[in-house]
Amino acid sequence: MTSILIADDHSIVRYGLKKIISNLDIPATITAVEAFDDVVVMLGKQQFDLLILDINLPGGNSRQMLDVVKLKQPSIMVLMFSAYDEKMYAIDYLMAGADGYLSKNSPEEETKEAIQTLLRHEKYMSASTRQLMLNKIMLQRQPQANPFESLSTRELEVMNLLSKGIPLNKIAEKLHLQLSTVSTYKARIFTKLEVNTIVDLLEKMRTHNIST
Repeated sequence: MTSILIADDHSIVRYGLKKIISNLDIPATITAVEAFDDVVVMLGKQQFDLLILDINLPGGNSRQMLDVVKLKQPSIMVLMFSAYDEKMYAIDYLMAGADGYLSKNSPEEETKEAIQTLLRHEKYMSASTRQLMLNKIMLQRQPQANPFESLSTRELEVMNLLSKGIPLNKIAEKLHLQLSTVSTYKARIFTKLEVNTIVDLLEKMRTHNIST
């Protein structure tokens, strides 16, 4: 017998989900609660195959709910069920450990599909979320631009001297520049490379295989 826990603070939502599940060809026991504290209590009392969890739940409403749930029952499948904008929240919750994300605006057939997918111990996401996930992966795979290519010849000279631990006044003497000019170059270098200290600069140079 499949055991399903529904956690939502709106009675109409709990009722609707119960009706949808009862129409599935799955023998299931359904427990419904309306606060996250009740979720924790129920997880301590019995094993569940599936938790349908509202994001904005009294006593919860954050991704930390997933940590608590998975600590209580590591094998439970969790379907986030929310009225929040799917584009804004779905990927974050899936990355945080949810097994599926479903909008409350989804049609009944999609809701059935999501529930059945998780009960097969498979991940579920809508087509739009899947596309967002693919776009994110492809973006991460694209080679990142080398930030050192944005530095001018003079900025590179100043950077190399800074990386050797040479003080600004000595750099000014070596390059025949005013101290204030060297300070300006240093500020530009740090801004372009998004670093705050010489240690950060050295680490960034090492990451990009820039020799001193």
